[in-house]
Amino acid sequence: MFKEFETERVRLKPTSVEDAEFIYQLMNTPKFIQYIGDREIKSVVRAKDYIKTKMLPQLQRLGYSNYTVFQKSDNSKIGTCGLYDREGLDGIDIGFAFLPQYEGRGFAYEAANRLKNAAFEEFEIQEIKAITSKENSSSQRLLEKLGLEMADIIILPDDDEELLLYKIQKK
Repeated sequence: MFKEFETERVRLKPTSVEDAEFIYQLMNTPKFIQYIGDREIKSVVRAKDYIKTKMLPQLQRLGYSNYTVFQKSDNSKIGTCGLYDREGLDGIDIGFAFLPQYEGRGFAYEAANRLKNAAFEEFEIQEIKAITSKENSSSQRLLEKLGLEMADIIILPDDDEELLLYKIQKK
């Protein structure tokens, strides 16, 4: 019903409640909590609720949301990548998170680049934004490799951290 995407090494499938155990694991990794934030996902049940209340409504409304990224060679769940209609940010935001053992191997670029292309070509999004903390240099490098450029410093509602805002326009 909703689109899935593939690259040479990964498959992206809309995140569903069946992915709750993986989402629980990913959202409790140290880097996720440090750079993305503590979503208070302290159980698989809470992860299911989060998927139902935060991810699936956007998927139903817009046709895209959070995607679970699978490594094709063994079908293991390795990360997430998504296009988000994020509160406090005007426009669509691209984001990604991977389990530590899959970082630095090109999977995040591969997944995010495929999703960026889908955003422009299939979902007809005209501009993609991304936010990252000032300390997250690996995320900044990936966004720049994807063609996004640093455009501003923002603070999201109910937060006090200054974030770097990146943008790219559809060509």
